[in-house]
Amino acid sequence: MLIALNKPFDVVCKFRPEPGRRTLADFIQIPKVYPAGRLDTDSEGLLLLTDDGALQARIANPRHKLPKVYWAQVEGEPTEAALAQLRSGVDLGDFRTQPAGAKLIGEPANLWPRNPPIRYRARIPTTWLELTLREGKNRQVRRMTARVGFPTLRLVRAAIGPVTVADLAPGAWREIDAADLPGDFRTS
Repeated sequence: MLIALNKPFDVVCKFRPEPGRRTLADFIQIPKVYPAGRLDTDSEGLLLLTDDGALQARIANPRHKLPKVYWAQVEGEPTEAALAQLRSGVDLGDFRTQPAGAKLIGEPANLWPRNPPIRYRARIPTTWLELTLREGKNRQVRRMTARVGFPTLRLVRAAIGPVTVADLAPGAWREIDAADLPGDFRTS
């Protein structure tokens, strides 16, 4: 079984109760499914869950090179030089990121409102970036954009491989038929 969930903002990416916080158990009541990777509490968007340990490892492990597409709303207007840094890899001190896809985009179509909304500052514009990574270290996108001078205000994972968050409202989920996935996504 493979489930695509649109994880809302401020949801902890685990099933165990967390006092005063929403967790995955507030949205998924299917026993024995586990996240394939994770999203930080302050990030939102596509999270895949499965009951298949081999598939979980394949999705989460960067060795399998599944592209993960993120939409990042950043503070300021990134320059071509900043985009070039993101594309070539960014030295974050403890590691250097692999090259990533990075491009300016308009606000994504069908993007849901975030609750609470990001902070608004009239004198500082915001810009949307689409970043495609094949790795996923802790807070990597946020650290990358901050390092090149454009802090992330909102982060949405839009896709993992061929699976997208399209048509899923925050908190909604759908089951994915593994037969519909390309062979490089499946374990068998």
